[in-house]
Amino acid sequence: MHAAPALPLTRDIVLIGGGHTHALVLRMWGMNPLPGVRLTMINPTPSAAYSGMLPGHVAGHYTRDELQLDLVKLARHAGARLVLGRATGIDRARRLIEVPGRAPIAYDVASIDIGITAEMPQLPGFLDHVVPAKPLDAFADAWDAFAANPPESPKIAVVGGGVAGVELAMACAHRLPQAQVTVYEAAPEALRALGTGARNAMLEHCARLGVTIETDAALIGAEKGRLLLEGGRTAEANFIIGTGATKPADWLPETGLDLTDGFVTVGPTLQSSDPAIFAAGDIAHLSHAPRPKAGVYAVREAKPLFANLRAAASGGVMKSYQPQRDYLKLISTGGKQAVADKWGLPLNGAWLWRWKDHIDRKFMAKVHDLPAMPTPPLPREHAQGIAEVLGSKPMCGGCGAKLGGQALREALSDLPAPARADVLSGPGDDAAVLSCGAQTQVFTTDHVRAFTEDPWLLGRIVALHAMSDAWAMGAAPQAALAQVTLPRQSEELGARALREMLSAASEAFRDAGCDLVGGHTSMGAELTLGFTVTGLAERPLGQDGAKPGEVLILTKPLGTGVILAAEMAKHAPGGVVAGALESMGRSSAEASTILAPVASAMTDVTGFGLAGHLLGLCEASDVSAELNLAAIPLLDGAEALAEAGEHSTLLPQNIANCAGRMTAPPCPRTELLHDPQTSGGLLASVPEAQAAEVLAKLETAGYRAAQIGVIAEGPAFLRVR
Repeated sequence: MHAAPALPLTRDIVLIGGGHTHALVLRMWGMNPLPGVRLTMINPTPSAAYSGMLPGHVAGHYTRDELQLDLVKLARHAGARLVLGRATGIDRARRLIEVPGRAPIAYDVASIDIGITAEMPQLPGFLDHVVPAKPLDAFADAWDAFAANPPESPKIAVVGGGVAGVELAMACAHRLPQAQVTVYEAAPEALRALGTGARNAMLEHCARLGVTIETDAALIGAEKGRLLLEGGRTAEANFIIGTGATKPADWLPETGLDLTDGFVTVGPTLQSSDPAIFAAGDIAHLSHAPRPKAGVYAVREAKPLFANLRAAASGGVMKSYQPQRDYLKLISTGGKQAVADKWGLPLNGAWLWRWKDHIDRKFMAKVHDLPAMPTPPLPREHAQGIAEVLGSKPMCGGCGAKLGGQALREALSDLPAPARADVLSGPGDDAAVLSCGAQTQVFTTDHVRAFTEDPWLLGRIVALHAMSDAWAMGAAPQAALAQVTLPRQSEELGARALREMLSAASEAFRDAGCDLVGGHTSMGAELTLGFTVTGLAERPLGQDGAKPGEVLILTKPLGTGVILAAEMAKHAPGGVVAGALESMGRSSAEASTILAPVASAMTDVTGFGLAGHLLGLCEASDVSAELNLAAIPLLDGAEALAEAGEHSTLLPQNIANCAGRMTAPPCPRTELLHDPQTSGGLLASVPEAQAAEVLAKLETAGYRAAQIGVIAEGPAFLRVR
C-alpha cells in the first residue's frame, strides 16, 4: 500500500473511464498529489488501448503489449484505487456513481473520459455481425483472433470511408496481403476531411495495396458473412469493421447533464453543466470551441483537467483550455509509411512514419516509464537493525505482512493448553474447535494489511479469506464480526469507505450462509481489515488424518504474493494483477462442500505458502509428502515475475521456516511454493480412488484444481520433484 498520508483525507475525486486524458492525469497526480484527496479511477479493464498505435498493431508493427496503457501501474503510481467495472450512471443528487455488481462509489468531484463507440445499434444485425473500431480493446481482441486464423482468401469490409476507416483498411491489407479489403462509404466521396494532397496520396496507397473504396454505399444492416447496403445490394465479408459512427454512452442522458448530440457539453474549464462534474476526450463537446474527435485534443486536455480537478478540491482558481484550431494529421498507410495532412501539403513517405512512430512511442514511454518515488532516507542517527528490518522493498500487504512461521511458533510455544473442557483444540490448527452441546463450533480470525486501495474489493477478499479456515475444517460459516482500522480521514470519507467494505463483505458472508453481525472500528496509520468467524460442523476436519498413498489436491493456483509484491513496485502487468484479484475473489465454499466428505485431512494455503502449510499437515498426520512441481497450477504471470526477481517480503521467512524439512530443485517455480497466498485455495489429502471424481466436480464448479502430489510414510518431510 501507499504510505498513509500525513494529513487526513477529506475529498473524493473519481475519474470515470481510462481514456488518454485520465491516464495522463494519473501520471501527473503521482508526481504532484493533492494532500487530502482520495483519487479513484473506474474502468472496465486493467488496461486501455492507445488509439494512435491501433492501426500499427492491426498492420502487425506493434505487439498488443506495446499498444496498452497499463492503468494498474498508473493507479499505483498515483496512489489511486482502480475499480475494475463499468460506470452505468451518476446520481447527482446523492453524488454516487453506479457500477453494477458493487456498492455505488461516492464523489465530491468527478470527471468523465469514457470514450465513444462506433456501434450503430439501430441497424439490424450490426451488434451481432459488425466489429466496431471503438471501444479499441474489444476491436483489438476481435482482430487479433481473426488475423491469427483467417479463412482462405478472406474478405474484409470496412464501413465508413473517413480517415480512420481507410487507415484501418490499409492496415488490414498490409497484415493479410491475401485479403480482399473493401471500404464502404455512404457519401459520394471518401476522405472528405483531408486536403487534396493528402487525399490523393491516401488513394494512391489504397490502390497500391489493392484496397477498394465503394462510395454511395450506405450500410442498412448486416447478416452472418455479408453486409446489406442501400438499394438492395449485398456484399460478402468474413470480417466487418464499423468506423462510420461516433456514439456516446446510453446512460449519459439520465444524468441530467447538458448534452450536445449525446456528448457532455463542457466550457473552457472542462466543467459540465454541473460544476462538480468534468469531461474530457471524445466524450466531451467543447461548447466554446467545437473540434472533431481526435486523440490530440484528449492528450492536450490533460494539463488543464489536472489543474482544475485540484482547484475544484482545494478551492483554487480554474484554468481555461483553448484548443488549437488545427493539428498535423499523421496517417499510417499499411506499411511503415505515412501521409501528413496540414495546410494542404502533399507530404508522404517512410520518414513520416518514423516521425509518427517516434511521437507515439514518446507518448507511451511517458505513461509506461513511471519515475520511482524515492524512499525517505533514514535519520542520521538510528538504532541498529533498522535497515535490516526495512529491507530493500516496502512491506507487502495481505498475508505477505504476516509474522514469519518460526517467530510465530516461538511466540505460541509458551501458551498453555486449553483449560476448559469445551475447548477441544489449542494453538496450531486452522481454527479453534469448541463443543457446544450436540454441535461443534469452529472459531477463527484473520486480519490483513490492505493490499488494494479499493475498500469494496478488500472487503470481499478479506471476508472470503477469513472464512477459509472454517471451510478448511469442513465447517459452514455461521457469524462474523469485523475489525477495521481506517487511515485518518473525515467522518464522511470514513463512512464511505466503511460502507463499501462492509457491503462487499456482507454479500460474501451472506452467499456463504453467514451473518455479519457487527464489529469494531478505529483510526490508525493505514487501512487494515479483519474478521472473526464462527462456523458449525458435525465432524470438524483437521490436519491430522492424512494417510500414505492418498493424493494431494489443490483448488487454486499459486502466485498472489509475488504478483501483489510486483504490483506495489509497478512491475506487474495490469492484466496479471486483475487475474490474481479475480482468483482471490473466488469463494472456496463449494470446494469445501466437494472435498470435506471425502478428505482425510485439509488445510487452506495462505501466508506460509504451499510448502509451509503442507508441512504443517504432514507434522500433524506424521506423514511425508511428494510434490510434482510441474503439476502445481500457477497464476498467469507469477512464474515470470519470480524469474525477474520479484517476491513478497515474507518469502525469506517462509523459506527459512521450511529449511531442513524439504528438498526441491532450485528454480523460480520452487520459490513459488513458499509464496504467501491471500485468499488461497484449499489443500486436501484424498483417497486415490476418489481423486478423479473429486477433480471432475471441482472443475465443473469452476476451480483451477489439480492433483499435485501424494502422501508417503513419515516422518514429516517434503520432497519436490
